[in-house]
Amino acid sequence: MITLELAKCSGCSRCEVNCSFFHSGKIGRSGARIKVVKIEEIGIDYPVVCQQCKERYCTKCPEKAIEIGALGQVIVSPTLCTACGSCEIMCPIGAIELYEEIPHVCDLCGGDPRCVKACTLDAIHYEPDVTEAVDLKEFKKGSRGLDPEEKRLRYVLRCAEQLRRNWIAERRA
Repeated sequence: MITLELAKCSGCSRCEVNCSFFHSGKIGRSGARIKVVKIEEIGIDYPVVCQQCKERYCTKCPEKAIEIGALGQVIVSPTLCTACGSCEIMCPIGAIELYEEIPHVCDLCGGDPRCVKACTLDAIHYEPDVTEAVDLKEFKKGSRGLDPEEKRLRYVLRCAEQLRRNWIAERRA
């Protein structure tokens, strides 16, 4: 599982660039499976990537084109996928997005995530032995009708609230 430390992220987008180049040979945010959400007003930069959630909403694909691999990663079958977008709609945090009619979602780079290697600030980690799945039920509520970018923004704002509470508590201690 990819884990993040919001307090360490500078928003440099090295993770996006390396992800995109590894998967497509091109550099560009659209091809990345990790997306850095920048909220300038509150000074937050936060990479959003598949959390390998407990619910596995994306596996409800009507074409059965999505399965979970041995590492817990999401695997999309290019032969079964019809680009219907149901996986994009079902993901409550916007970690899956159709790009050029292909669902882009973190596949953990075969167990050697390029985003982790690219992060010089140690904000992104790969923890293959994490067995406790993230619960995203609270994000599912209210995500209907939102596009992936809006879902990511909503997710990051919620994560930022918790970080802010932690910072305030540390200062008071």
